[in-house]
Amino acid sequence: MRAIITSLVLLLPVLGHAQNSRPVRCRFLSFGGTGDPPPAIAISDKGTETTCPLSSIKLSAEIMCFAKANAIDFLSSADRKPMATATIPAGVGAALLIFVQAPKTPEATAPPTWRVLVIEDSPKNFPDGGAFIANFYNKDIRFVIGEHTGMLHAAGSHGYEKPKELDSFNMAPVTFEFLQENKWHIANESALRFLTGMRYLIFAFVDPVSGRPRINTYQDLVRPAAPAKASP
Repeated sequence: MRAIITSLVLLLPVLGHAQNSRPVRCRFLSFGGTGDPPPAIAISDKGTETTCPLSSIKLSAEIMCFAKANAIDFLSSADRKPMATATIPAGVGAALLIFVQAPKTPEATAPPTWRVLVIEDSPKNFPDGGAFIANFYNKDIRFVIGEHTGMLHAAGSHGYEKPKELDSFNMAPVTFEFLQENKWHIANESALRFLTGMRYLIFAFVDPVSGRPRINTYQDLVRPAAPAKASP
């Protein structure tokens, strides 16, 4: 009996380690820098290295990474130093990982620092044919997307369903306003085509060079649903 108990005690750290590590289907994008930064490297608990491209213009293909204790640590491929950590909420099996570069002065020589915005890649959070909006501006924004109206505080984000009020070209008006000196100023007026099978990722921010409010829009194809797990 004592031998059995001893074996179980020795197995506990191994079991706990395995339970804490889980696969996460990730797609990557960089934001806030000039051009594409060097790829990030995710290292699993077994030492496996996964290279993750950080395009500034489009989301990457899906890449399988492993979260340990709900976190994925990344190294920079340029110098293999710690780059950022993504916190993956429990239960999230697919996510968009947006590497956001912290603002820096033109004369700064130190490598840029990064934080990771994690967006759960689910139909509820990022609807088919709809849009997900994130506010990187340090004050409020408000917007109109078809019949949808919304407002986000600084660092806020929200997903919106596909507009129902579309013209004959499947387009809907899109307007963004930024709060500046207690007044609302229009930053963007346009129209976007909303189609089933695609969606938009929209970022509101202030251009660090010009100081003007801007909108970045990324078009994406809807990720296929994960296959159902076989019954035990």
